[in-house]
Amino acid sequence: MYDVIIVGGGASGLACALTLVSARGRGWSWAEDRKYLIFDTDKSDLNKAYLRNVPGVQPLLGTELLRIIRAQIEHWGGMEFAQERVIEINREDKTYKVITESGAEYNTIYLVLASGFKEFNIKGLDLEVVENPKSPKPGRVMIKHKDYEVLPNLFVVGTLAGLSSHFTSCAGSGVEVAIEILSRMAGKRVVIHDVPED
Repeated sequence: MYDVIIVGGGASGLACALTLVSARGRGWSWAEDRKYLIFDTDKSDLNKAYLRNVPGVQPLLGTELLRIIRAQIEHWGGMEFAQERVIEINREDKTYKVITESGAEYNTIYLVLASGFKEFNIKGLDLEVVENPKSPKPGRVMIKHKDYEVLPNLFVVGTLAGLSSHFTSCAGSGVEVAIEILSRMAGKRVVIHDVPED
């Protein structure tokens, strides 16, 4: 059983993952020993991007930014990466069962969908998939939600949540959802900030 499974390893999925694991090592007993898993098939649009307008970030290739964020996640530890495509998700009482193309099954308490807006063809759940109104290209999709939550403890982020495809928009939604999940785990509002050590 995983505490959180994230489907999609682009800007929003990785930002969510980084925020989740960064709760570790802070003396919060509720945050330790959590099990996290992210599915990433390496198809993020960041692989084709050259980022020159991300606040505070020097121009760099999207592939390099993906590498940097993955390294940040690995530094904190606690996140497993699986390079496999999710084909079905089913809700079972208060958990979700995630089934991959190979037939492997994974269970989780919280689920985050971050698979982008080109299509959504994961079977199992009855989700309302509509056209993404903020996409400059026709045929892009989003999943209807309220404050990123689609079903209890199932969230959607990034362009699949109807956001524009800018890195900062997508990453911000991943952070927001991670903070919500961490707050539910803690039973109180949590925000993670770091300050320089003296």
